[in-house]
Amino acid sequence: MRVEPVSPEVVVERLVERVVDGLAAARAADGPDRRWRVLLDGAPPTAPGALADALVEPLRARGHAAVRVSAGDFLRPAGVRFEHGRHDPDALFDDALDSGALIREVLDPLGPGGDGTYLPALWDAARERSARATREPTAPGTVLLLDGGLLLGRWLPADLTVHLAVRPDTLARRTPPADAWRLPAEERYRAEVEPEHTADVVVRVDDPRRPGWVLER
Repeated sequence: MRVEPVSPEVVVERLVERVVDGLAAARAADGPDRRWRVLLDGAPPTAPGALADALVEPLRARGHAAVRVSAGDFLRPAGVRFEHGRHDPDALFDDALDSGALIREVLDPLGPGGDGTYLPALWDAARERSARATREPTAPGTVLLLDGGLLLGRWLPADLTVHLAVRPDTLARRTPPADAWRLPAEERYRAEVEPEHTADVVVRVDDPRRPGWVLER
């Protein structure tokens, strides 16, 4: 694996270029109504949501509306998530995310041939009730930035996938003790999905101040 040390700012710049170039090619091939779906995947300590947020304004500066969705707003109800207890890593891996709803309500409508509307959130896991959100329209050329963890290998349709990678020992050190039960799910993810080989773009964030852009895998 060859890794190029870069700055966080360069990571944002390169991702923006990748999105803008990919969207331009898609609109040339599929028509001007095309939108672009980006999945930013990483364990909670890697902060994929923060990276997604950092992409919004640069994309808007390049003339593309950007909308944010978090996978954490598409969890299944507690009765499903916690059927085997609140700290079951296999349930976290297999059952927590409502992938079908995420595809139906967000990814397919913003994909080729979709109607261009999306649901910003489905389930409020903190209150265990519907998020009571309504569908929102998007303009042609809009970029969806979807962040979350354990996202790859679920057949989620996307135009670009980004994985924020860390070494297992680094992840264990940066995970709060109360969340240590999640670590076996991350180990299973690495073993079964191999996100560093599956994602289109891999950024190593063992030191978030000095990320590494993976050039060869």
